[in-house]
Amino acid sequence: MKHSGKARKAAFKMIIITLVLVVLVPIAGVLATVIGLSLLALFWILLAVWCVFALFTLYFFRDPNAKVPAGAGLVVSPGHGKVDVIDTLTEPQFMNGECQRISMFLSVVDVHVQNAPVSGKVAYLKYTEGQFLNAMKTECATCNENVYIGIQSTDPQNEKIGVKLIAGVLARRIIPFVEVGDEFARGERISLIQFGSRVDVYLPHSAKIKVKIGDRVVGGESVLAAFE
Repeated sequence: MKHSGKARKAAFKMIIITLVLVVLVPIAGVLATVIGLSLLALFWILLAVWCVFALFTLYFFRDPNAKVPAGAGLVVSPGHGKVDVIDTLTEPQFMNGECQRISMFLSVVDVHVQNAPVSGKVAYLKYTEGQFLNAMKTECATCNENVYIGIQSTDPQNEKIGVKLIAGVLARRIIPFVEVGDEFARGERISLIQFGSRVDVYLPHSAKIKVKIGDRVVGGESVLAAFE
């Protein structure tokens, strides 16, 4: 008869489809188990990487208390790092002319909290947008993003001291803790630069420099110069 057996074929087709679906269930379970184990292994790897990152971040953002030296007319280092430039230049923004510069490079393993080089108050504060060149290059001071803090000192009496905080290839955020008009004592915390960076200190010619190129300096502790 016409169309005879089509119903049975439909039945067999449905039986085979459902059988395939039934067989796929344990296969899917096996795949899910394999994927789950892989994800679990990946989780432990990511957790280990995160732990290393967390420990490094805590280490990087360490903030030791400075052992500030006593004595009149001293200029202490604002940053922790290595002195790699001592020269003379013209600085028109705050120093208003020729001055001495001491520049130090801060690597990613150095403390990145900065300290006040002298007692005084903030007379000038300027943020300048710029590039993010490697802070190991001294020329980055002229073109990299920076924050310039101009200090009118009370010890030494009535001297201008400039501190320029310079971003580097990794340092993408400079956080000053002070504003214009704020007063502070020598060695107090004034700012934070995240990751590798550079700090320049501008001094009048009357300051006698006490460090040399290659010296390692400690923020708030190492004497950079003195007014005698």
